[in-house]
Amino acid sequence: MINSTARQSPARTIIASIENCTKRYPGVLALDNASFDVAAGEVRALLGKNGAGKSTLIRILTGAEIPDSGMVRIGGEELTQTGSARAQESFSKGVRVVYQELSLVPGMTLAENLFLGRWPRKAGVLSYSQMEVQAAEAMARLGLDLPPSRLVAGLSPAERQLLEIARVLLGKPKLVILDEPTSSLAAAEAEKVMTAVKRIAGEGIAVVYVSHRMNEIRRISQSATVMRDGRIMDTVDVAGADTREIVRLMLGSEAAQAAVLETKTRDKVVLEVADLAFTPKLSSISFKLRQGEVLGIAGLLGSGRTELLQSIMGVRSFDRGTVSVDGKSVGLPKYKRMLKAGFGYTPESRKEEGIVPLLGVDENTVSTNFSSVSSYGVLSASRMAEATRRVIKRLHVKTAETDTPIGTLSGGNQQKVVIGRWVHADSRILLLDEPTRGVDVEAKAQIYAIIRQLAAEGRSIIFVSSEIEELPLVCDRVVVLREGTLKEEFTSPDIDQDAVMAACIAGH
Repeated sequence: MINSTARQSPARTIIASIENCTKRYPGVLALDNASFDVAAGEVRALLGKNGAGKSTLIRILTGAEIPDSGMVRIGGEELTQTGSARAQESFSKGVRVVYQELSLVPGMTLAENLFLGRWPRKAGVLSYSQMEVQAAEAMARLGLDLPPSRLVAGLSPAERQLLEIARVLLGKPKLVILDEPTSSLAAAEAEKVMTAVKRIAGEGIAVVYVSHRMNEIRRISQSATVMRDGRIMDTVDVAGADTREIVRLMLGSEAAQAAVLETKTRDKVVLEVADLAFTPKLSSISFKLRQGEVLGIAGLLGSGRTELLQSIMGVRSFDRGTVSVDGKSVGLPKYKRMLKAGFGYTPESRKEEGIVPLLGVDENTVSTNFSSVSSYGVLSASRMAEATRRVIKRLHVKTAETDTPIGTLSGGNQQKVVIGRWVHADSRILLLDEPTRGVDVEAKAQIYAIIRQLAAEGRSIIFVSSEIEELPLVCDRVVVLREGTLKEEFTSPDIDQDAVMAACIAGH
C-alpha cells in the first residue's frame, strides 16, 4: 500500500487531510481508521463501489459529519466546531462540494441559482446587474455560454450539471469535491467538465474527483485513492496503475468485469424502424432489431438517442417513418399499444422518471402489470410480495424487505428494480436509456449480466449509453447516431471503443 502521508514531499502543500478517522453508524462501520490528504493543484480520484465509504469521507471533509475519532485539517488548521457550525467552518476554510444529486431551483434564473443564499447587494438592495455579470464570468469559466437571465427549468441535464459546478467556483475555494460530475453527461459535455477541472487545478485548487469512468480518471487525475468497506485500500499513481488491479482493490476479487454471457441472436426481426424523422433531432433513422440481440446506440448528448427510444415507445410523436413489430406496421406508436406488443422502456432519469421514491420496492416492481397481482380488481399484498421476491432473487436486488421504500436503496439496486418491472411484465423488447448511469462498478457488472441473460432467453434489447467503454461488454452490435441519422456500425467481437468514440465525435 502507498501511504498518502508517506507520499508527501516538500513541494506538496497539503490543502485538506483526515488522520486516523473512524465513523460508525448503527450497525455499520462507515469509515475505519482512514487517513487521506490532497495537495494544492492535485486532482485526486476517489474510487470505490457503493457503500465503500466515499460519501462518509466527503461528508467528514465538508464538516457535515464529525468522526468518532481522528482529526480533520483544512489548510493546516483542525476543524473544531460541532453541529451545523462545523460545516460552516469547513466552508469558510474553502471547501466546496458538488453532489451527484443536483440542488438547483428550476423556477429561478441561472444567476439567482449561482448566488443562492449569498446574493450581492448595493446599499442593502439586491444588485441584479452585478449578479449577472459575475454569473456570466463564472459560467464562461466552464465554457457555458448561456444568458444569466434564463430559467434553470429550460436547461438540459448537462447544462444543469455545469451550472452546479460553476456555483462552487465562485469566491476562492481551496478544495473542490466533485461527486460523479459526468455521470449524466456524454463525451462532449464531459470534456467541458474535465477541461474545467484541469483549469482550476492549474490555479492551485485541490480537487477530489469521484467517478467510475476510468478513461476520465486517467486523463485528469495524478493519483487515485481506492476505498473498500470503509477502509482506504491504497493510493496509486494513475499513470502506472492497471485497471484490473484498481477494480480488484475496489471489489476485493480478481474479477475486473463480470463475465459477459454468450448468446446467439436469431434471424427473426422483431422490430424494424424505417426512415424515422423527429425534427430537429432525427432526420432519417432505419435499423432492424433481431430476437435475442442487444443493440447498442452510441452518440453524443443531444444526438437524439432518447428521442429515438421515446418515438419508438410512443412517448413522443415522430414526423415521418414507420415502425414495424414482427413484420407488421404499428402505424403511429402509442404507449399503451407498444406495452401490449411486449415493449418495456426505462427512462434516462431514474430519480425523476424511473421510480416513485416513497413507494415500496414491491409497488414499483409490479406497477407494469397490476392485473397479475390482483383479485377481482383488488391488489393482493401476498401476490405482490411473491412477485417482487421473484424479481429480487433473479436480479440480485439488495433490499431488507419487499416493501422497503425504493428511495432508500442504492442507485444500482434502484436500477435493477426499474429493469425488473419489465421482467415482471414479461416484456420481450426492452428499450434501455442509460441503464447503468450513476451506479458503481459492481452494480454495472451485475446489470450487464442481467441484460445478457435476458437476451439469452430470447428478449431483444436496445441499449443506449454515453459510456462508450461499456458497449463492447454487453452489445452484440453497436450503431452510432450522428447528425440525425445512424452512421457506422460495429459488430461483436470487433467493437472497438476508440473507433466508436471517433465515430461519435466525427464532425464535432
